[in-house]
Amino acid sequence: MSSAEALPAYKRDLISLTLSSNILTFGSFTLKSGRISPYFFNCGLFSKGKLIRGISEAYARTVAEYCSAHPEFEFDVLFGPAYKGIPLCATTAEKLAGIDEAKYGDLGFVYNRKEVKDHGEGGLMVGESLKGKKVVVIDDVMTAGTAIREAISIIKSQGGELVGIIVALDRQEKTPSEGEKQGKPDDGSDRPSTIGQVRQETGVPVLAVLTLDDVIEGVKGQATEEQLKAMEDYKKKYGASS
Repeated sequence: MSSAEALPAYKRDLISLTLSSNILTFGSFTLKSGRISPYFFNCGLFSKGKLIRGISEAYARTVAEYCSAHPEFEFDVLFGPAYKGIPLCATTAEKLAGIDEAKYGDLGFVYNRKEVKDHGEGGLMVGESLKGKKVVVIDDVMTAGTAIREAISIIKSQGGELVGIIVALDRQEKTPSEGEKQGKPDDGSDRPSTIGQVRQETGVPVLAVLTLDDVIEGVKGQATEEQLKAMEDYKKKYGASS
């Protein structure tokens, strides 16, 4: 059995879906950090029915598998930060209910407004109340961690308790060095990823539907040897310590 075949079916299916829809592409992409990445994963393109179905099913499977392996892990609400988290929290809640109606049928979901509404139902939040609830944040990616930290602040202000975070992709990439922030090359030191930092700061599990390792294994037979080597070299250069 190849490594790609060893991946769960939902991960293989998602990787194939992202390739066929150009959500996952190969080339030369300049990131906000200034690094030149040989691949790009554009979560903004999950904008068709079959695509949002594919990613939400993968989110749901990831959560359900974690809960099965950690029966002590419990949560009441999925919180999707505006804007990309809004469709994710709704569709993933529906897919979880489809996996296990008894366990997840009453799972709530909620999202925030960018601007507080002062008419109609008003307020900052739309959906389930967070007060006294155990909350999992669901979002697309975690770059600098700013959006996740804002989401955590909202949860606290609404009386909820953060118990977990899930994102679509963990690039397994260390945070930029001080030199990189000034336009200089990486100094080669070991550093955690943004996900690793947030995991340490919050003390809660931070899950990812896919990791760079998953992507590398999953595209074997679909990507060229040159594309695979470029991703492997990139990970060797920028791979995070945690």
